[in-house]
Amino acid sequence: MMSDKVRIALRILIVVILLFAFTIIGVYVGYNYVLSQEARFSTLSEGIEQGKFIINKDTPGAVPILLEAGDSTSDIADKLQEEGLIDNTLMFSLLSKINGFDGAYIEGTHYVTAGLTYDEIMYYLTLEPASVSVTIPEGISYEEIKEILHKAGLNFNDEEFDECMNSPNLFVDYDFISKIEIDPDRDYILAGYLFPDTYTFDVNASPESIIRKFLNNMNNKLFEEYYTRAERIGMSMDEVITLASVIQMESNNVRDMMYISAVFHNRLDAKSEDMQFLSSSATINYLIKKKGGKATIKHSSNDLEIVSPYNTYKNKGLPPGPVSMPGLDAISAALYPEPNCNYMFFCATGDGGTAFAVTLKEHEKNIAKYSGNWDREEAEATYDADKDLGDGDTDDDQDTTEPTTGGA
Repeated sequence: MMSDKVRIALRILIVVILLFAFTIIGVYVGYNYVLSQEARFSTLSEGIEQGKFIINKDTPGAVPILLEAGDSTSDIADKLQEEGLIDNTLMFSLLSKINGFDGAYIEGTHYVTAGLTYDEIMYYLTLEPASVSVTIPEGISYEEIKEILHKAGLNFNDEEFDECMNSPNLFVDYDFISKIEIDPDRDYILAGYLFPDTYTFDVNASPESIIRKFLNNMNNKLFEEYYTRAERIGMSMDEVITLASVIQMESNNVRDMMYISAVFHNRLDAKSEDMQFLSSSATINYLIKKKGGKATIKHSSNDLEIVSPYNTYKNKGLPPGPVSMPGLDAISAALYPEPNCNYMFFCATGDGGTAFAVTLKEHEKNIAKYSGNWDREEAEATYDADKDLGDGDTDDDQDTTEPTTGGA
């Protein structure tokens, strides 16, 4: 008879053999799984590079999955289950860990379809999210920026965006925002600070994250010397940006911007109260566009009578806030106007240039000389608000142009 010791030893041997066999089988199965997985992902990757297997918003059955900062694998699994893309969240989480995808998922909007395996879904969630490239031109308004972003495919809520634009407390980590002295007549507190440039945005980016990307760029553009210069000329950075926004709408010519800035500075510093009006058609066009109209070279006297704190023909000094998004040239011009310049007036020449004058009489001569060009320009094409705005002088109700810098 077999002794108890022999039976125990035999059982232990059998267990060891079974464990060894299971280990060998497990390693073999796992190794082959990894190889097959790599082969699948390699095929998938090559196909995507070749334009195949791409899933985007136009793919039939595509489901958007928004991964947010701080989402764990289990959070992602819950989102996928809610959309009916997976059945078992625990299995997804385990496979994610086994496959090494934990921590590799990229924040943003991804598109997947119901026919994908768990592994394939994981792979797609590690690719670059759906995004769009958007170019914001200089001199446009906040409302126009929203239109451009929507047209590019961004899905933000306009009311939330507006609320963020009027919530500087969300962005007090930016020095230039924290120091804004809020005027109750200001339309949007952060208007003027969405720096014009080319950006890449996630299609489902939140209004706050979109604004932060603009502000980060603005922060990089406002050099320390700009703050020093603003203080030296007795202006806050917000006043500089407001003045720059008007200059930007008056001309795209860098040299002219410096002279236009000099005219505005001369008027802001004028001893005569009658000369302290900027009388800029840029602010009139801003108001016209707010009402749904189009910017134009020529303004009627009714346009110039629009009741608004932004009407610089009726109110002295700067408007309550920026009227456009100024670029770096306009900001620099606002800070560094043409030195030793005694011009007090200017008007458009109708060919992209600007004519300057010291006296009203000289200014009126310029208007008489160039007003025919304004008529031709408006007759040939609809005026583009991104180009420099012209001015002329009139006392009647016909569509003739008032001088940008006060004619009478």
